[in-house]
Amino acid sequence: MATIERLRVYPVKGLDGVEIDAALVREGGTLEYDREFALFDADDHIVNGKWTDRVHELRTDFEPETAELRVETPEEAVETFDLGSEAGRETAAAWFGDDFGGDLRMERDTRVGHVDRTDMGPSVVSTATLEEVASWFDGMSVESARRRLRANVEVSGVPAFWEDRFVGEDAPAFDAGPARIEGVTPCARCVVPSRDPETGDPLEGFRERFLEKRRETFPEFADHGAFDHYYTLMLIARVVEGHGETLRAGDPVDVVEN
Repeated sequence: MATIERLRVYPVKGLDGVEIDAALVREGGTLEYDREFALFDADDHIVNGKWTDRVHELRTDFEPETAELRVETPEEAVETFDLGSEAGRETAAAWFGDDFGGDLRMERDTRVGHVDRTDMGPSVVSTATLEEVASWFDGMSVESARRRLRANVEVSGVPAFWEDRFVGEDAPAFDAGPARIEGVTPCARCVVPSRDPETGDPLEGFRERFLEKRRETFPEFADHGAFDHYYTLMLIARVVEGHGETLRAGDPVDVVEN
């Protein structure tokens, strides 16, 4: 049976995700706590893995109830910041600015979050997809693939690339617990998945190998016309019913045909 296997949000954009048992669907359509905070440089660019690979070297944890961010550096120095207060966000921004090199500020958005596509919702991938991608690269674990691809909703009990079927002409939707979700677009990937999530070291030949295997394994049930290229993986979705409801790990997932 298809179920929500995991829910993961990324409280500070670009930093580590946090696995949670339940996630409220915000009125803006994204998951509560996801990309709630973001660092910006002096030119209003968001600080993430494309801005600096230093983000991969930091280990972070976030406590949703208190909005406390814990950061550990490779040198094993540990800092904690209260992101629930303006003063705490200013302190965090100053620390990250010193560490990353730059004049940074931190902003908070509880309505939608600092997501790349503010008119869309959570990202979705299947466990089988992560297992398949991990098998393409020597030494890559499923957890490494999970951290590289950074999905919000992971669905088990379905085949690899299950999420590809929800885009294109006459694509179905799916019910996940109390929410009805439809696909919007395949997720085109950037440089971040090619980097080791622990160290930031690039995996040589990642893009070329990814393209080769994605082409070979592209599912027959997917609409090729909905994909501009093969360097895509994961579904960017939209919640069409269920704003204000709560998704939970273990909730059933059912395809809704048109």
